[in-house]
Amino acid sequence: MDEAGRGPLAGPVYAAAVILDPAKRINGLADSKVLTAGRRDVLAERIKERATAWSIAFATVEEIDRLNIFHASMLAMRRAVDGLSVRPASAIIDGNACPPGLSCPSRAIVDGDATERPISAASILAKTARDAEMTALHDHYPQYGFNQHKGYGTAEHLQALGRVGPCEIHRRSFYAVGVFFQGNLFADSWQAMAEELRVRSYRMYCEAMKLAAGTALVGERAKLEKFDKQRKRLQRTYADVRATQDASVHVDLVDEMLRKARQELRSKRN
Repeated sequence: MDEAGRGPLAGPVYAAAVILDPAKRINGLADSKVLTAGRRDVLAERIKERATAWSIAFATVEEIDRLNIFHASMLAMRRAVDGLSVRPASAIIDGNACPPGLSCPSRAIVDGDATERPISAASILAKTARDAEMTALHDHYPQYGFNQHKGYGTAEHLQALGRVGPCEIHRRSFYAVGVFFQGNLFADSWQAMAEELRVRSYRMYCEAMKLAAGTALVGERAKLEKFDKQRKRLQRTYADVRATQDASVHVDLVDEMLRKARQELRSKRN
């Protein structure tokens, strides 16, 4: 088993389960992330033709927001196993956790998608199915470019979010989307801004959230000096936003957020 789509800001998370037939070899199986899209598509068809059994399942955006992305991924994998036409004797899963409630014994293997052929096959099926779904969703929401980035938080995707805000397939439980639903922060005051300012104000807030959460700091023992350096870089990068009266609400919120984060980091150091 493997999943695809834990990291994106939009769309469902997919999972696949595959039982390979040792008598029908499939050459070229590898971690789906290192294969080109064209190669994945070719291999996906071969897997479906030659595997003893295969199944693809997903968890919805609503389930991701309600359960969190980890538990939604586990749910999708469990559904994939339940969908197999042949009952498995055991299961191997990419990662360090096994879905609870499986109908067979299971074992997690870190980087299993690169070392175990059945997991590689599952990763290819999950990835190609999710990519196809996001490409189809692009037709309904063309303003975001889902056909290109598949919902991941690329610069282009964040530009689109800052320009028009999220749609119904965005994951509200992810901070870059959830910010739009924090009271009226990104409601009237955000909509009233000029488009370029609106986009940059949103990007400033997202980067500040990332810094405050510690995800931009390398290592577990992040130093206060590193935090201060990145905070000053953030202030320089968005000096135009900080100097604009229309964005003052967002600037004040960012400053307060980083002040509290710095205070917490300082107390931990002490």
